[in-house]
Amino acid sequence: MSVNPILRQGASEDKAENARMSNFVGAIAVKDLVKSTLGPKGMDKIMQSTTNPKEITITNDGATILKSLASDNAAAKILINVSMTQDSEVGDGTTSVVVLTGELLAEAEKLVNKKIHPQTIIMGFRKAQEVAQKALLKCAIDNSEDKEKYMNDLLNLARTTLSSKILTQDREQFSRMAVEAILRQGDDVSLESIGFIKKIGGTLADSYLDDGILLPKSIGVGQPHRVEHPKIMIANTGMDADKIKIYGAKVKTSKMEDLIELEAAEKEKMKKKVDRICSSGCTVFINRLLIYDYPQQLFTSKGVVSIQHAEFDGIERLAKVTGAEIVGEFSEGTQYKLGTCDLIEEVIIGEDRVIRFSGLPFKGASTIVLRGANQHVLDEAERSLHDALCVLQQTARDHRVVYGGGSVEMVMAQAVEEEANRTGGKKQLAMLAFASALRQIPTILADNAGYDAHEIVSQLRAAHYEHSLKRKEAGDSASGECDLGLDLDSGKVGSMKKLGVVESIRVKNAVLNSASEACELILRVDTILTAAPRERQEQ
Repeated sequence: MSVNPILRQGASEDKAENARMSNFVGAIAVKDLVKSTLGPKGMDKIMQSTTNPKEITITNDGATILKSLASDNAAAKILINVSMTQDSEVGDGTTSVVVLTGELLAEAEKLVNKKIHPQTIIMGFRKAQEVAQKALLKCAIDNSEDKEKYMNDLLNLARTTLSSKILTQDREQFSRMAVEAILRQGDDVSLESIGFIKKIGGTLADSYLDDGILLPKSIGVGQPHRVEHPKIMIANTGMDADKIKIYGAKVKTSKMEDLIELEAAEKEKMKKKVDRICSSGCTVFINRLLIYDYPQQLFTSKGVVSIQHAEFDGIERLAKVTGAEIVGEFSEGTQYKLGTCDLIEEVIIGEDRVIRFSGLPFKGASTIVLRGANQHVLDEAERSLHDALCVLQQTARDHRVVYGGGSVEMVMAQAVEEEANRTGGKKQLAMLAFASALRQIPTILADNAGYDAHEIVSQLRAAHYEHSLKRKEAGDSASGECDLGLDLDSGKVGSMKKLGVVESIRVKNAVLNSASEACELILRVDTILTAAPRERQEQ
């Protein structure tokens, strides 16, 4: 008896072991791709575009690398999405979350090969994640009540984040720059009010933080290059004639006079629009689109400074910090909300002119001016500093920090192992596997630094157990604060407290939760259905 096929011709189906193997292979391959970039001694990757060979990116940022990765494997795509989510939510830990997910799946593969059911592994992992999270929260340090210690925590956070980036040689300067940019905003921290200006020339050490907003544009011809206490209008409108754009439309005439009349009518429309803008009382007009020569002449004659073709991110930031609203249309009787500041002036950075807005109503506004030898260095410096700013933003919201250098991973792994020893059944094996995956983070950190990873991590593990025994003898909780981690400069176990290696608890918590959930999601899959490719229609 013949059975009609369910799937369309060209579609495919992988079941059970084949599906799981495909998921494991894809996820572990992505993990192996980015794990060499983890930590302060991590390496960079060069990515070259297939469509434009001249377009290359040099980075060690996990999200940037994976964003450029074209993968057909379903599990690999899940890991890429996890990394992207980590980047959008907390800004850092994009490599760590992929590495931890890959290590959890590598441990799960070993258990599946031992004929342990995936649901049993999931239950064990879920319990291990709860224990690890409790241990993580117990390790938290909150110095927000002590202003000096809190400031030191923020600086150490920025230094730790930048130590694995291109800015590591100048991390002291950039750490202070990032902390100052965050602290000046007060309680309501928003990265939207912090701008970046990248100018080729000089070195990274020549970079600085400006307390105003810099717009990489120039003021119109014949207009004043310095305006005190301006009234600013920000617009997103076309300054050519307000005419209906009809694709392919043409105007034919046999008389030159008709063409002159048409041009005069268009100029009259432009003039009316400029008159409406100037009637609002603005002294500075900033437009996202082109202003063109004739309207610019009109603005000059009326003593209004005009700035054209400002980027959209730039005018959104300006609107926020000056108190203006972005105007889209200019009809009769419309009221406009104008912005203000103390001074607008043209300044020179390197060989380029930029417009500086200072004395803004929004006191938290600032611009980071990056200098460097080439565009690749500047792009990577911006990505690195953005990660540091994101981590500081998270810490400004949740003041708690934990020790880095693999310290907190060892504490979590130890707590999971101790709970596993009190758990019966096959779930115990899954919990021990979870602890083993957590220990892979310090192992990879040491491996990337060129040390004997197994030797140094074994010493770290022994040091943590010794610390735990001492706390038990003292009658304290075995999962308390422990600052022992990897000193990757000397290749030994060191005190992260003395070295100032700290990380945001929100970043660590997001890595733990996202990796656990992504691993569970992939482990639940027993069938992969691939749709048939769309057939090309014949013309």
